[in-house]
Amino acid sequence: MNTPADRLTTLEIRAAEQEKTIEELSGQIAEQWKVIERMERRLTALTDRFLQLEEQTASDVPITKPPHW
Repeated sequence: MNTPADRLTTLEIRAAEQEKTIEELSGQIAEQWKVIERMERRLTALTDRFLQLEEQTASDVPITKPPHW
């Protein structure tokens, strides 16, 4: 039979395990957030670079009517 003391001990163990799990998950979320921020900065840099390259080449393309006009 479970005595109230045994039940209390079981609940305390479960609470401690859950607290540990929450701390681990919190750490993982923090690490993932850092990765996401780093990827966002890289994406922004790549987008800016792409737009700069597009602007440089866009002026080189002449705008003329097609031959069938």
